[in-house]
Amino acid sequence: MNNDKNIQDNSNSNSPLGVRGSNILDKIIASKKVEVAARNLSTPVSALEKSPVFSRKCLSLKQSLLNSESGIISEFKRKSPSLGWIHEDADVVDVTSGYSAAGASGISILTDEEYFGGTPMDLMAARQFIACPVLRKDFVIDEYQLYEAKAMGADVVLLIAAALTVQQTLELARKAHELGLEVLLEVHNAEELGHANDYVDLLGVNNRNLKTFEQNIQTSFNLAALIPDQLVKVSESGISKGETVKELRKVGYKGFLMGENFMKEEDPAAALANFIENLQ
Repeated sequence: MNNDKNIQDNSNSNSPLGVRGSNILDKIIASKKVEVAARNLSTPVSALEKSPVFSRKCLSLKQSLLNSESGIISEFKRKSPSLGWIHEDADVVDVTSGYSAAGASGISILTDEEYFGGTPMDLMAARQFIACPVLRKDFVIDEYQLYEAKAMGADVVLLIAAALTVQQTLELARKAHELGLEVLLEVHNAEELGHANDYVDLLGVNNRNLKTFEQNIQTSFNLAALIPDQLVKVSESGISKGETVKELRKVGYKGFLMGENFMKEEDPAAALANFIENLQ
């Protein structure tokens, strides 16, 4: 087996968010509640529904992964709470259009500004040049954010089990489907698999614990057999080697969300193209 399986990322001890072991997710969610409330006041749902792309038919990330040879969901991410800036001056259109041309099965775009250096405008700008499904990567805690995602031109939204109750997950996933959006549910342990419901399309296992930011790709291997067969399995974070992707495929994963591995390079799209070529 490859070395990626035993990665332990201890960089969170120097995290901009505080000391190692603190519950980073709680801090992010607290900030997100304030942020979403303010945006809801300034731009109501009625205004979001007037977006030029609100009525567009969403692309299916689920089908894209099932039909893909690589299964790579490449991520646009300027910084992270654990690492700080990764690629501060990255241009979202250049990088994501490059990802699309290089053969990405899907593209994830961070829209959280405070902790990840992204904005909703990033996704809106990139949408015009991307031919594959786009995931809005953010901390969704309110139905309002689903309308935002639709107005931005996203095809898929992320729901994080650790940030929601089972009932909240159900309500948000159902509403996402009503709006035509697919749902990627992210879990970190077996208990969180209980958040899955009939409106979830893809099940992502995040190898990075969002409460401590420690990272171990063994999490994906441990949970693989517990994920219902009707859900497309996605492994997220910590993947840097083609051998890891090949091993994850053996246990049923169809999608591989990778951000830092490409964004740390001067040319992220070229890094993706090289990674996909070496998977063959």
